[in-house]
Amino acid sequence: MSADDNDHDDPEDTGDVRERIEQEADRAVEQFDEGIVDLLAWVLDTETRARIYVHLRQHPESTSEEIAEGTGLYPSTVREALAALTEEEVVTRQKRESDGAGNNPYEYSAIPPSDLVNTIVGDIQSELNTVFNLDDHIGGETTLEPDDEPVTISVEDANDADASEDTGDEGDESEGENDDTDV
Repeated sequence: MSADDNDHDDPEDTGDVRERIEQEADRAVEQFDEGIVDLLAWVLDTETRARIYVHLRQHPESTSEEIAEGTGLYPSTVREALAALTEEEVVTRQKRESDGAGNNPYEYSAIPPSDLVNTIVGDIQSELNTVFNLDDHIGGETTLEPDDEPVTISVEDANDADASEDTGDEGDESEGENDDTDV
């Protein structure tokens, strides 16, 4: 056995390798989390709101102080964003139950991602139909009937998609029966 072979068995080297692997894993998770936050920032309008949403999905029933501490955001920023998210029904709030006397703070929870997507899909569909029917809005000629919505967006839950595949039911109408544009 050579001296080089013994170097690979050194516990100190094993610790260095393990530490590097852990650092790489932490970096991969952080990059993944940042990608999720970026996507949610597009959906929820700001990175602040996205960070709050992610925190609440990880820690439901958190107070605004707990959210501020967990996200590193200023408490006033968190309270302002929570008010808007609550009004938009992306976040729910309720008084925290306490046996003691004093002020019971609100605790917040975020709606499930599937509900968030369904809300956003409705908004996007409406906006696309407004653009599609632009001629109606500016007084031009159109061949569409009033209240026609040529763009429809359907979202299928992953569990529903699996069930459709198992039964062979695609859930779509026959071609030619539906003039809507599915996106």
